[in-house]
Amino acid sequence: MTAIDASWYQRPTDVPERVASGGVVVRLHDEQIFVALTREGDMKEYVLPKGGVESGEDLLKAACREIKEETGLTDLTLVNKLEVVERLTYDKDFWAVIHLYLFHTEQIEATPTDTVHHYEMKWFPLDRLPDFLWPEQKALLERHQEDIVREIKAIT
Repeated sequence: MTAIDASWYQRPTDVPERVASGGVVVRLHDEQIFVALTREGDMKEYVLPKGGVESGEDLLKAACREIKEETGLTDLTLVNKLEVVERLTYDKDFWAVIHLYLFHTEQIEATPTDTVHHYEMKWFPLDRLPDFLWPEQKALLERHQEDIVREIKAIT
């Protein structure tokens, strides 16, 4: 397993850009916010569901498609756009510009629909996150935690 370090966040001049989209999907249960995270195969670390935007696809539709593929969640209500994160892809072959949205759901059970990769989705309390493959994703959740709690409690 490769450790993600600062080199993934420094843009080389010879790497093409790839636009990606995904989301933070949360639900409220017993006054606690849970976030849906996914991991692939035998990886130990979790990630936010996200992936490349297809030709002609808008960012929001791409986020919903990627969330469905990697988590199986389909009952999504857009709350807002959180931020745009930039970094190299895992293989360092593209500079990823990742648009991340906040979604609310009441759906609990789901099965990822991607048949190529073997994803596993799990719910985690927003205030007790597991290890992440990408450090910026955990930092994003920690940075937005208070806003997420406030916004989700206001709409539920």
